Amino acid sequence: MTDTSAPIVTADGTPLKKKLDQAMFRSRRNAFLLVAPLLAFIIASFIIPIVVLLTQGVYDSSFRKQMPTVATFVADWDGQGEPSEEMMQAALTDIVVGLTIDRSIPTKAAVRINREVSGATSMIKKLIRATGKWKIEYEGKEQRLSDVFRNMEDEDDSGVTLLDESERRAIGVTLAKAVIAQEAPVKAKMIKADKKWADIKYWQAMKVASKAASPAYLAAALDYNYSHDGEFQQRDEDRRIHVKLFWRTLEISLIVTLACLFLGYPIAYLLSTLSVRSSNLLLILVLLPFWTSLLVRTTAWIAMLQAQGVMNDLFVVFGLAADDDRFSLIYNKTGTLIAMTHILLPFMILPLYSVMKTIPPSYVRAAKSMGATNWTAFWRVYFPQSVAGIGAGALLVFILAIGYYITPALVGGQDGQMISNMIDFHMRKSLNWNLAAALGMVLLVFVLFLFWIYDRVVGIDNMKLG
Repeated sequence: MTDTSAPIVTADGTPLKKKLDQAMFRSRRNAFLLVAPLLAFIIASFIIPIVVLLTQGVYDSSFRKQMPTVATFVADWDGQGEPSEEMMQAALTDIVVGLTIDRSIPTKAAVRINREVSGATSMIKKLIRATGKWKIEYEGKEQRLSDVFRNMEDEDDSGVTLLDESERRAIGVTLAKAVIAQEAPVKAKMIKADKKWADIKYWQAMKVASKAASPAYLAAALDYNYSHDGEFQQRDEDRRIHVKLFWRTLEISLIVTLACLFLGYPIAYLLSTLSVRSSNLLLILVLLPFWTSLLVRTTAWIAMLQAQGVMNDLFVVFGLAADDDRFSLIYNKTGTLIAMTHILLPFMILPLYSVMKTIPPSYVRAAKSMGATNWTAFWRVYFPQSVAGIGAGALLVFILAIGYYITPALVGGQDGQMISNMIDFHMRKSLNWNLAAALGMVLLVFVLFLFWIYDRVVGIDNMKLG
């Protein structure tokens, strides 16, 4: 009689379950090794840069590095009361040391303060000019501070500075002590250089800037100010621009998505129902824009939509507009909507076509044979089966539209700009990468929220791209 409770073993005596687990492990390991180079490339070139950039939206230690004495002092300050002599001396110490190391350091620190309250850059520059005229005993002779700072940049014949950073820092600390010992009290002299040194709001801004990890940039991205005491205050009406751009971005993305669905659904239906030869020809026409540069397509729309362009000429010919009162189709929201709809239309058609191609025509014919009208057969039988393609295409178009910036920058004008254009502005022109990262983080959270809504309503598992 066979013992059914005994484990099944292989020829070498190993339990079959263990052998299967080993084979499965080897299969998974080999599969992972095959995709490991691609995974490493994605992590190194995509994931890590995004994480590093987004981190800058909540972390900025530049002020602490550039003005460490002030940062340490104001970190324990309650943010109330008149600025003291000790606070002034701490600021002067950091400025003198910074100028000794690199004359751009105090200016960079001023830029960070200026992001919290305007006027900080001129405040520090005026103090730099004032202190540059002060004289100090250095290397056995009396010299102006500006000359001493300039001498720190002396180079040898090969273009290398004679003093390294650590040596300049040590000299700067010694100079700062000598300057304060000679000029103290410095409070009145600093206020004479610029009255803003007596204004408490600049010191409160330094307190905010001294925090390496801070929600200040995220607050700015949502049109709020983060105060020194940890409170959030909404900005003045004329300075609330980011939330308006977020709403405009959402509006444009939704309109473009609906327009692409309205135009793309009939085309995808034709592609799926026509003969193979006709559908292939039509599919080539759909894919044709992908063979042309995005910049070229957008520029072509400028020629099409301008006041003396093709579209307005046609409107005049057909009597839809007067020659002296043509439509404004460019450098506004209208131009952005038209150009983006044209560019993103294939991204709606292809998912729809891939789903419609799998819907058997016999379902509709069966519905008609049972007495259903054309509309009833389409709406009750065909349309529900194409919802997966609608969801995939709408999600794809919306996600692409929400991050567009080239097309709005070229044809959008002031009314057609999106939040991506503001991110581009801070990255390339204002060089406020921290605010750009904060705006990107808000946009990313918003997109992830939409993914979550889509998953709850439709289900990611039901999305079909092919």
